[in-house]
Amino acid sequence: MKQREKLLLKLRNMKKYVDFLKSRRNITKEKLKKDYTLRSAIERNFHMALESVFDIGEMIISIRELRKPEDYKDIIEILGEEGIFPQRFAEKFAPAAGFRNILVHRYAEVKLNELYRHLMEDLEDLDFFAKCIAEFVEKLD
Repeated sequence: MKQREKLLLKLRNMKKYVDFLKSRRNITKEKLKKDYTLRSAIERNFHMALESVFDIGEMIISIRELRKPEDYKDIIEILGEEGIFPQRFAEKFAPAAGFRNILVHRYAEVKLNELYRHLMEDLEDLDFFAKCIAEFVEKLD
């Protein structure tokens, strides 16, 4: 499978996770607190969406033969430095790496307020990331 197809597959999967999250934006914080299954599904879809972000970022860094990132935050910073998306967006979006790490390594400590805030306020960042990556992919080959 060519790099272009791999990137597009990752983007499609990411869209699926983000669409799931968007479809749950009508819930209340109280429902999220009480419904363990729903909360788990939201956490998992955030986790998978963010894993897609960082996988895509690593793929682009490899394709462009850019400097090796030291951590997940660095992946976003490198893409911003290289103009894959605006630097200001990179600065705003890079902290998503910290949320990813909480979801993966300290899942028992995911704070309800933080999870709810990300659900209500941050999905457009994932959409913008996907838009920028789609534009990058269009220029490949």
